[in-house]
Amino acid sequence: MKFFSPKRFCILLVIILILFYYFRFYLFNSKVTEDEEEEEETTDNIINKYSITLGNSNMNRNDVTVAVVACGDRVHETLTMIKSAIMFSKVKLSFIVVTEEHLIQNFNEKLTEWKAIIHFSFKVIPLTFPTEGAQEWQKLFKPCASQRLFLPSVLKDIDSILYVDTDVLFLTPVEDVWKYFASMNSSQMAALAPEHEDPNAGWYNRFAKHPYYGKLGVNSGVMLMNLTKMRDFLWVEYVIPVYKRYKLKITWGDQDIINIIFHYHPDKLYIYSCRYNFRPDHCMYMSVCKSAEKEGVAVLHGSRGFFHSGKQPVFQSIYRAFEEFQIGMDIYHDFYQSLESYLELTSETSCGHIKDAYLANLKQYITTNDER
Repeated sequence: MKFFSPKRFCILLVIILILFYYFRFYLFNSKVTEDEEEEEETTDNIINKYSITLGNSNMNRNDVTVAVVACGDRVHETLTMIKSAIMFSKVKLSFIVVTEEHLIQNFNEKLTEWKAIIHFSFKVIPLTFPTEGAQEWQKLFKPCASQRLFLPSVLKDIDSILYVDTDVLFLTPVEDVWKYFASMNSSQMAALAPEHEDPNAGWYNRFAKHPYYGKLGVNSGVMLMNLTKMRDFLWVEYVIPVYKRYKLKITWGDQDIINIIFHYHPDKLYIYSCRYNFRPDHCMYMSVCKSAEKEGVAVLHGSRGFFHSGKQPVFQSIYRAFEEFQIGMDIYHDFYQSLESYLELTSETSCGHIKDAYLANLKQYITTNDER
């Protein structure tokens, strides 16, 4: 019969094959879409699980935002850091303080008092750790220091922050650090300064038992964080398995975890100069931060309690000048002149030899803004 002619048979076969591949492709595509939606839902659940909305805090997700985590006896030190930030900045600053429940009122009272004098916004929120292992995370290295590792998911309404440790002082406007966001490429999601400048004195290259960034590691005390990029990277999902794998080998807690992650993803990190995280290690034996000598110290980090001990009097003296200054007073007469006199007394110490490096940016700010 002509119905079963070879020509008709071939046409029928082609139609069957077309239908077969169409349905196969359709079903495969449907499965991929379902898997993607399931994966997206899982990620959203993880992020939402630990997130806190900032509510009616008058914060914009693109504000110049400084974030800090403070626990225990660090309230006064944290407030001194915030004071140093608002003294010199010419842009509106926003502050996020993550702290213990019983300390929230202390911060709210003092920051509200300052806000009546200088325009800035702030929000004080409670600690938020993953439910599983919350106590272990809270005690890692220093009390609640590891909270910073979860900020991308906790601060889901914020695009970017400058995270600083409590023992940090700004000797330049905050926006001078913030500007480095514009220098980052599309891959980079954070910026840090090196842990050391001299390999002979480096800690990571001599003692670390875990991977770390680059040749000398990075210090996490002053960290620009593009939270949007970190969320896209699934930062929190990296943190927990890294900790579980290396927890018996890490010494410096959250900083070591950050080093391990960027060891495996160096393209995600921007490195700025040591002058943006100037520590006693940069001057206690010899001056090794050449950018600070040339352009001035921008951010002072009194790590390991140096603001409160006499080991390096320069750090204690600078902290004292900020501590004594009251918001609303004259910056030149009531702060800068006092600081100059305090530093003069330390000029014969190892870190005091570069006295001008600590004053350079402050002097420029005062001259530019005619504070005298």
